[in-house]
Amino acid sequence: MAAVQDTAVVVGAGAKARPAAQGRWASIWAKHGAGYMFLLPWLIGFFGLTLGPAIASLYLSFTSFDLIRAPEWVGAANYVRIATADPKFAAAMRVTFLYVVLSVPFKLAFALLVAILLDRGVRGLTVYRAIFYLPSLLGGSVAIAVLWRQLFAGDGLINSLLAQFGIEGPSWISHPNYSIWTLVVLSVWQFGSPMIIFLAGLRQIPTDMYEAASLDGALKFRQFYKITLPLLTPVIFFNAVVQTIDAFKAFTPAFIISGGTGGPINSTLFYTLYLYQEAFGNFRMGYASALAWILVLIIALFTAFSFLTSRYWVHYDD
Repeated sequence: MAAVQDTAVVVGAGAKARPAAQGRWASIWAKHGAGYMFLLPWLIGFFGLTLGPAIASLYLSFTSFDLIRAPEWVGAANYVRIATADPKFAAAMRVTFLYVVLSVPFKLAFALLVAILLDRGVRGLTVYRAIFYLPSLLGGSVAIAVLWRQLFAGDGLINSLLAQFGIEGPSWISHPNYSIWTLVVLSVWQFGSPMIIFLAGLRQIPTDMYEAASLDGALKFRQFYKITLPLLTPVIFFNAVVQTIDAFKAFTPAFIISGGTGGPINSTLFYTLYLYQEAFGNFRMGYASALAWILVLIIALFTAFSFLTSRYWVHYDD
């Protein structure tokens, strides 16, 4: 009889707990339900299009997979081959790092120069900002890459202009010594995005600091070196990190200009282009997934190094 009473007590307590829990969830939904509904499209995209495929590619990087047969587990064989028996991996790394080292500093320097010129109170500033930002919107497109290939071809516009001065230009995109420079110039041409950010940073520097420096006899270059650059280091840091990551991920210009081959003689074989060739040219999806995760690791290490070293040269208000 006691056991029956205990059971009844437990059942009664559970029956009371369920409405309480339901009421609590109803209260939470009433307070935050609308916010979660607005977040739902992003959550679906994040888990379905970002996190899910990333986890799947991590698994595929340890398999042999050709899109036809089921993935076959091979352990770390793909990574071992990348490190020991793949000369094209070394070539792609060399070209990519060369591109990053050349394009990022030139782009940031040119963007800063234009931002300083625009910060002098130019009339129609909004129009100039829109015009200079336009290449950043168009530069990564296939159409601009095709146009760039026509400009730097052997009989392109660049060589036609040089011929007017009696200079015989090479076929820029067909010569291994010059082809990478055409991509660097294309990258620098897309200076609009960092230029806008630099301009916003310059507008935050107090003008009285320049006035005080002028009264002390400091020339323009010294003002730039002692005032502008130190106060602009947070903006420089942000632009450097973002632009470097974008440079590591560059794909479209090299693909279009080289016709997807990375030529001539692998001189435009970007890492992403080599990854594409392995995945969709040779159908080695497992191997391509391993290449992709190595790129993720390289970008993560660079970003971590940038943040660790920023304390020595980035100056914040405090």
